[in-house]
Amino acid sequence: MANDRLRPELFSAAQAFLVDYLNYKGSEQLVITGDTAGDQAVIEALNAAAIAAGGRPLVIIIPQLPYQGKLADPYLQPALGAAVNMADLWVDVTFPYIAGSDLHAACMKQNRTRYMLASDMNADALLRLFGSSMDEYFPLQDALDRKLAAAVGKAVRITSALGTDVSFTLDKPHSTRPRRAEKPGMYTIPGSCSLNPELESVKGRIVVETVFHEYYTPLKEPITIEVDGRIQRVSGGGAERAILERALIRAGGGQYGYIIHFTQGLHPHARFTGRCFVDDMRVSGCDAVGMGLPWWVPGGGENHPDAVMTMQSVWLDGALIVDQGNIVDADTIAAQKTKAA
Repeated sequence: MANDRLRPELFSAAQAFLVDYLNYKGSEQLVITGDTAGDQAVIEALNAAAIAAGGRPLVIIIPQLPYQGKLADPYLQPALGAAVNMADLWVDVTFPYIAGSDLHAACMKQNRTRYMLASDMNADALLRLFGSSMDEYFPLQDALDRKLAAAVGKAVRITSALGTDVSFTLDKPHSTRPRRAEKPGMYTIPGSCSLNPELESVKGRIVVETVFHEYYTPLKEPITIEVDGRIQRVSGGGAERAILERALIRAGGGQYGYIIHFTQGLHPHARFTGRCFVDDMRVSGCDAVGMGLPWWVPGGGENHPDAVMTMQSVWLDGALIVDQGNIVDADTIAAQKTKAA
């Protein structure tokens, strides 16, 4: 790929992403998958960073998928599986994404490949998310992850300025977020912490301002999601509501599913633009809400819709730990300072 338009700062961010976070070594087999709708500057930057590290990356561009996860199975060629099955590192910037498909599952089953789900990361997001050291915020992420992991079974309440008021029982974490991706498995972009609910325990109202159903879009009118165990009702959102309802029924196996995850964004340089899901959800106080069936239940997978709400407050076991986006929990802040020191 020609990279004469590659900005030095974008190349530097790609190096940080690839070599620092993803622990890439030039001797490894690297596959980068993108699609025809994505930001080709990101592909060029990753390709150049890999070559600079002494590697010979394989870049594969496919037509944009209509759906993600297992719903993408009919649109993925077996030849792609042959390539990624030989990869030590697979960076996926397709959106909708390949994660959760049968092809992806077969690759993960080999326990060889580090798979990076980079979704719709564009050049601006790459610069913001990896243009500075991860050590600037990782101690805070690690401290909050540890606090949440120790609070399994505790009650959580989340509210937002637009009217979210939802409660649930905290379940165990379903993934880890290490400082570096050194072992085979699936990874996501750092800068957020997951709050996984016990599925049937979620009750209340969630008001979101952007949605990823079949594409990612800001909402002219917020969507309200009412939950009592399963999702019960969706309202507002104008024309986007019908597309979300269609996606929810598809992801839920013919009916509305559950709330799979909440998050707490905490990346200091992320920006809410309404144009990039992985950037928006990592802004401090933003919450990516996953809806459908999780991968650990029959029929579930990474085919669920997501949405983002902003300016959330979070109570854990009755104590306020996030106040309108700002982490205020004294234990988390103290642990962050200790680890940073």
